[in-house]
Amino acid sequence: MATTLNTPGRPAPPRPVSKPGKVKVVRALKQYIAQHSDEISFEEGDLLYVYDREQSNASNRLQATSGGRKGWIPADYVEDQVEEIILPLHEAARRGNTSFLQECLSGGVSGTGLDSAGNTPLYWAARAGHEDCVKLLLGLSNPAVNAQNKMGDSPLHIAASHGHLNVVNILLEAGSDTSLKNSSGSTALDLACDAATKNTIQMSQQNFRDNSKILHSYTEDDYNDESD
Repeated sequence: MATTLNTPGRPAPPRPVSKPGKVKVVRALKQYIAQHSDEISFEEGDLLYVYDREQSNASNRLQATSGGRKGWIPADYVEDQVEEIILPLHEAARRGNTSFLQECLSGGVSGTGLDSAGNTPLYWAARAGHEDCVKLLLGLSNPAVNAQNKMGDSPLHIAASHGHLNVVNILLEAGSDTSLKNSSGSTALDLACDAATKNTIQMSQQNFRDNSKILHSYTEDDYNDESD
């Protein structure tokens, strides 16, 4: 489970889940035209991503996605499993494969699953500098923007250390906590590898401090008795 180092005065980040799910990739043996509203059509040779299986005396169907469409397909129209991807979102985020990332999310694979080192898909997208994947993962209802892995590194830590300035900006806008420290006691600012990244993080910290002063400061008007 990822390490989460909370900062006083800030809400705890959402806790990532530990079971990322699996995806089976199969290839269509022949064309299929959907017969029911809950099915999808596909062409011979198409690759489909399978997430669930329905089996009964009357049916043998697979729930799959292809080309952004999700639905049931007949199992006998596709070949046996081509491969099984154990951490599909991590793989997609690492490679910058936005379409596959969306396929997995649409298929119900958790967007905050952890690998063996406690990394989320967002961590890998930030590490590689894949902006579209980062935005997609941050668009989830409960994004793990401040989740820290077993070494205490957050997506902001890794993006800053690799000099991915655009990703750093995206993460900061999404609420990344610049005060988080990893297990070595380093913040993202400490790990920033270039002047532009350092300046961006420092500006974010200053804006946070300025906003805090505005929210918690008082003026003479605050003490005026309106009844007078």
